[in-house]
Amino acid sequence: MKVVYTPAHLLHDPHVEFETSQVHSPFEHIGRAEAIRETLQADSRFQFLTPGEWGTAPIEAVHNPGLVTFLAEGWALYEAQHPGVREVVPDVFYRPALRDKMSQGREPQAINGRVGYWCFETTTPLTETTYQAARGAVDTALTTAQLVLDGESSAYGLCRPPGHHATADLYGGYCFFNNAAVAAHHVAATTGAKVTILDVDYHHGNGTQQIFYDRDDVQYVSLHGDPARAYPYSIGFADETGTGRGLGHNINYPLPLRADDDLYVSALADACERIAGFGPSLLIVSLGLDTYITDPISDLAVTTDGMRRSGEVVRQLGMPTVVLQEGGYDVSALGANVQAWLSGLGA
Repeated sequence: MKVVYTPAHLLHDPHVEFETSQVHSPFEHIGRAEAIRETLQADSRFQFLTPGEWGTAPIEAVHNPGLVTFLAEGWALYEAQHPGVREVVPDVFYRPALRDKMSQGREPQAINGRVGYWCFETTTPLTETTYQAARGAVDTALTTAQLVLDGESSAYGLCRPPGHHATADLYGGYCFFNNAAVAAHHVAATTGAKVTILDVDYHHGNGTQQIFYDRDDVQYVSLHGDPARAYPYSIGFADETGTGRGLGHNINYPLPLRADDDLYVSALADACERIAGFGPSLLIVSLGLDTYITDPISDLAVTTDGMRRSGEVVRQLGMPTVVLQEGGYDVSALGANVQAWLSGLGA
């Protein structure tokens, strides 16, 4: 199996994260991707490639150009006013209700206001070279998709930073650009084919859902911790099924606490039946492996063997498959879990 990887991810290297009202070492760090790289490079079944450069046009086809501009310049503008700052985190958030009964809001001029205008939470620090890393993750996703369009039955993109929490207008949840959404839109727009995004990350991909919620050319199917208890808390419920032309093409599977291999694989098999019914020409998997039993920020109970079984279920669809890395925070097991999932897929 071909693996697309770029060391550009090393350019996003936050040292702290503000989460649960505490400042601590980040769960999303460079060691995650490096653990995966080291495991797969030691396995002769995997061939590593570097991504091509795709520019900003595919990103701006999905994301607000204002978000792209902010991520490109935001850190430098903030540091100019607050010298010595390493990680930029919002301290005020724009909420539309603040302007209730008034004219539509506009992007603030002050850099402190701009950070909270484009970011929706505090766990996603912007560093001096985060933008370059985020661009590299998108390049990785698009190159991986192109490999499959060119004839590979499947390919794996080692994307970092991850992407599925980024909405059309907002970054957050460790995500800056929505790698899977950019790839899915690019495939659908350039080929006219239907695409499914299957999101198996523990945390619901609120950004991916938002981007495609009213579309009928991209199906979104997600298995995740029930948002009644799990991030992002306000989205990812089973009754969210799409709107307009997208009605029926958004499918959520909120999972109970400590869901084990059998329960998880059963839900995944049902999801794959729904995918087969949609009839996509290409499948994109948002591969979050924070469903693992000892993941530090999740509460499911999937084992490494459950990862392998999950890959096997997806393989049975018989579809060209693009696999893009999302979450997974037990770094000691992450490489083995990716290897197991891709082995099940047929690596």
